[in-house]
Amino acid sequence: MSRAPSSPRVMARFAVRIALLATFAAFGSIGFGNSLAALLWMSIILCAVVGLIKREPVFGATLNHWDEGVAFGALFALVHTLNQLI
Repeated sequence: MSRAPSSPRVMARFAVRIALLATFAAFGSIGFGNSLAALLWMSIILCAVVGLIKREPVFGATLNHWDEGVAFGALFALVHTLNQLI
């Protein structure tokens, strides 16, 4: 049995993390947008560190922590841009 997580499991993990980040950002003292941006930035770093520790392939056949980090990065860019506009 492979140690690599399946893509649906990674997507479910991503959805749960987004829900948790949004919940914590709602209670942030610096505002929702800024709190969410900071939490997304920390998630990018966490995914990169875990991907390095687990030695996951960057361009693997299934989704992994690297892909999750890229998704968090895209969300961070969106939230950061929206924070600048508002």
